[in-house]
Amino acid sequence: MCGIAGVLFKTQGAHEIGKTLIEMLDGCQHRGPDSTGFAMYGETRDLLQLRFIVPTDEAARKDAVDNIASLLARHDAAIESEQSVGCSYQIAVRFDGDLLEFTKDIEEHAKLVSVGHTLDIIKDDGTAHELDDLYNVGEFTGTHGIGHVRLATESAVRPEAAHPFWATGFEDIAIVHNGQITNYWKMRRRLERRGYSFHTDNDSELVAVYLADKLSQGETLDSVLETAIEDLDGTFSFLVSTKDEIGYAKDNLAAKPMVLYETDDMIAIASEEVSLNRLFPGQSINSTEPAPGTHQTWARSI
Repeated sequence: MCGIAGVLFKTQGAHEIGKTLIEMLDGCQHRGPDSTGFAMYGETRDLLQLRFIVPTDEAARKDAVDNIASLLARHDAAIESEQSVGCSYQIAVRFDGDLLEFTKDIEEHAKLVSVGHTLDIIKDDGTAHELDDLYNVGEFTGTHGIGHVRLATESAVRPEAAHPFWATGFEDIAIVHNGQITNYWKMRRRLERRGYSFHTDNDSELVAVYLADKLSQGETLDSVLETAIEDLDGTFSFLVSTKDEIGYAKDNLAAKPMVLYETDDMIAIASEEVSLNRLFPGQSINSTEPAPGTHQTWARSI
């Protein structure tokens, strides 16, 4: 049992994405006390943003950071800024080469969890408020984001196994997932034969790579989600975000809960009603529950 949440503001401007997702995830934290994660989208930056999971021990952290610097140097990726907090090491680099080749090499030797010009993923063991205390998530402003609270069932409790998952090799794409993909190994081997790499045994990583692969072939997010419902077996509800869109998909059995609320200004989606109520305290909202086997997408104003 895990909890997912997502929000997209349709209007232009910088919105309180961090604070919004903290409230939504705190509302469903009981569904996943092991770890929490945020994928948040801000303004487009000239530099490529990368975030890694590194050890918290000072000596081991230094070794990890030195290793990352060496990896970047061999790809002529110059570090312009860096920040190290908790188990997270974030950098901004100048890079103009092949992103798939670049990140594939980096991931072979370091725990890369986020890449993009608009995306930043922050995830760690602990609750939404505990992550905010450490990483200042509430200060993040932007346009949209998705989040997750995790109850570990099939892989270890460690930061790199937490959601959201970035789609390896593709910038600004992330997913959060509640459920189980029962044809995980079949789909994983199919993607591995096409050159993709996997760095956890979490079936949610498969969803991220599958969606990004389809998008890279020129399909729209809407058509990719429609195909995913047929290609992925199991019981699942998941959210996906790109630099301009957010969307959901539910399997044909609809065993995993999801509710949504839409206005002219925003769309909010979560596993439980309580997460939506956190955004509108004291108000009665007319939320809906997506039907089995459905999907939908929303785009921000550009």
